[in-house]
Amino acid sequence: MSSREHFPLQIPGITPGKGQQVEVVSPFDQQLLATVETADSTAVDTALNTAYALYRDRQGWLPVPQRLAILEKALSLMSDQADALARGAAAEGGKPLIDSQVEMARCIDSIRHCMDTLRHQTSEPVPMGVNAASRHRLTIVHKEPIGVVVAISAFNHPLNLIAHQAGPAIAAGCPVIIKPAENTPLSCFRLVEIFHQAGLPKAWCQVLVTENHQVAEQLATDSRVAFLSFIGSAKVGWYLRSKLAPGTRCALEHGGVAPVIVDQHADIEAAVPGLAKGSFYHAGQVCVSVQRIFAHQSLARTLAEKLAVAGKRMIVGDPLAADTEVGPLIRPDEVKRVHAWVEEAIAAGAELLSGGHSLDNHCYAPTVLFNPTASAKVSQMEIFGPVVCVYPFSEPDEALQAANSLPFAFQAAVYSQNIDAAMYYAERLDASAVMLNEHTAFRVDWMPFAGLKHSGHGVGGIAHSMRDMQVDKMIVLTSKSIL
Repeated sequence: MSSREHFPLQIPGITPGKGQQVEVVSPFDQQLLATVETADSTAVDTALNTAYALYRDRQGWLPVPQRLAILEKALSLMSDQADALARGAAAEGGKPLIDSQVEMARCIDSIRHCMDTLRHQTSEPVPMGVNAASRHRLTIVHKEPIGVVVAISAFNHPLNLIAHQAGPAIAAGCPVIIKPAENTPLSCFRLVEIFHQAGLPKAWCQVLVTENHQVAEQLATDSRVAFLSFIGSAKVGWYLRSKLAPGTRCALEHGGVAPVIVDQHADIEAAVPGLAKGSFYHAGQVCVSVQRIFAHQSLARTLAEKLAVAGKRMIVGDPLAADTEVGPLIRPDEVKRVHAWVEEAIAAGAELLSGGHSLDNHCYAPTVLFNPTASAKVSQMEIFGPVVCVYPFSEPDEALQAANSLPFAFQAAVYSQNIDAAMYYAERLDASAVMLNEHTAFRVDWMPFAGLKHSGHGVGGIAHSMRDMQVDKMIVLTSKSIL
């Protein structure tokens, strides 16, 4: 894999080489990895025209057997290239290689799940013949693609997020245009090339990086777009939703400030490894990363100190090194922001138990803060860095009130060996999913994945996305021969 690849525009009808370029650099050492040609307003309009023309030409729709054959071939190619793809993702995104390899395995499994869903999905017929008006009738219901899908993706999982956005669109038979994150577009380009090599006509899956935010907004809000899949910041996602053309549907996946409740019945020795992983995995740059741990006062200090020890033992550094557990933050400015939030919390009274400082190569030490104030940024907002806060509580409802106090709700967790206590918390937490004796970032790719309140709109996950990208068309057949 060349250290200086170039990815030209690959939009049918646009001559490559005339657009601006962005540089993609390693977040660890700022080494130039590749250049990517960007799409201007004209290029985006051409891509939309191409995709919309495909959708309007019903005779040219890709039949299900062809889609399955393409996905099956893509699975084989991804498996053959898995090591290179994982290394590429680690290089551009900074996620440690051991975790990027897991992500690549999930990416392959996500495509397999697209195939399984396509094979087994059904539409339920509507009953007829149940009254005088519906006599001599029956219904036929089948699925059709909703139309052009635009997928705007985030940097933190550059392989599996694309599988979750492009995979369902291809399986559903929708023309799709993907805009990967500007910091990590290379994995997306490589995956899309695999789809093309597997037999998907290039026009059916176009990938582009826009030259500015205005052009990205043009892409998302165009009237030819039937469905927008957005993964990224709440500020941008909700703004785009407010600008969507009439009729455009969407799914938004934003971040959370994930709460964990650890009660007095918890086995903290068993809990610490998972909580440490959930707190510091990918340097905390995960939308359901553990951030706020509400621990019973009888064990809060002990738990926090054990987490601090676990964080200090983690190997922080080069994401391409086989033993690295925590890599860099995606941009140097993010290191400065995270550190400012930590210093603000300490100045307001939080106790620093570990970390609290930047490291070489844009890394930040895994940080544990004990009992920050409720008004501190680390208590109020998604930090997206390797920082976890532990807060002591005395009564269950005190922990629940604090956990539910923010306008964000996504995944949460409870640690307890008492089933009644665990269920008390689980039933009362504001969350779309609650993990019992597991950290908040747990996920398998067939789970629904839904941010609530400010954390998102709609439901992610392969099968759910495929349902969003299709419509159930009902045909009512009338015949006197139908009894």
